[in-house]
Amino acid sequence: MMSSTPQIRGLLIDLDGTVYEGSALVPGVAAAIEWLRDSGMPFLFTTNTSRKSRVDVVSDLTRMGLPVSAEEILTAPVAAAAWLRSRGTGSVQLLVSESTYADFEGIAVTDRDPEAVLVGDLGSGFTFELLNSAFRSLRAGAELIAIHRNRFWLPETGPTLDAGPFVAALEYASGRPATLIGKPAPAFFEMAAGLLDQKVDRLAVIGDDLESDIRGGRDAGLTTIQVRTGKFDESMTRSSPAGRAPHVVVESVARLPELNFDAIRAAD
Repeated sequence: MMSSTPQIRGLLIDLDGTVYEGSALVPGVAAAIEWLRDSGMPFLFTTNTSRKSRVDVVSDLTRMGLPVSAEEILTAPVAAAAWLRSRGTGSVQLLVSESTYADFEGIAVTDRDPEAVLVGDLGSGFTFELLNSAFRSLRAGAELIAIHRNRFWLPETGPTLDAGPFVAALEYASGRPATLIGKPAPAFFEMAAGLLDQKVDRLAVIGDDLESDIRGGRDAGLTTIQVRTGKFDESMTRSSPAGRAPHVVVESVARLPELNFDAIRAAD
């Protein structure tokens, strides 16, 4: 009996390094997204960014020339807020930009006896005083939550430390392992699948990051498509062991209209 490969019925498209680089869209992206909308292929933009709220992400993409709605975007902070609400967590110490606070409506933000400490990317905002305050909250019993564990990101100024190193520092200092909410956590992909009303094995993830997008997607059971933009590293992708490499590599999101999505997984 021949094995059956699930047909692709939705796409999860990364943003930073995939849809845009720096402050500009990757060439051809707007036309590719218009093609997706015209073809009826469901999709979500999925991102680990914690420097801005979902509303600000919508605003930035629109300014770049890609009009989108909030319902088309799942950010790691939005996923984290939903996760905290589902657990009944009433208070949290946020190590994210103030812009992102808007995504945590209904949860008290405090640095006094919080139930959880949530760490995203603060850049130069990661001062000793702030990290030490979070460390003391963890010592007092707060749960450590990581928006993501990305090691670095690529702004226009060059490679820059992301949230991951600071999550690791707080884990080491407190002895408390972090619960990961954003990519590559399977729960993030499952939440995205729920929003598209699909099973994860009927989705494909498209991104530049070998760890968060590709290996995370693989572990969650998705078809994986890596783009040669953003963080893409040819040598790292080529050296990936079987089952850890992307199902297919394309030049950019602009090439999506050329893909036979169902054939990608079948050829794996």
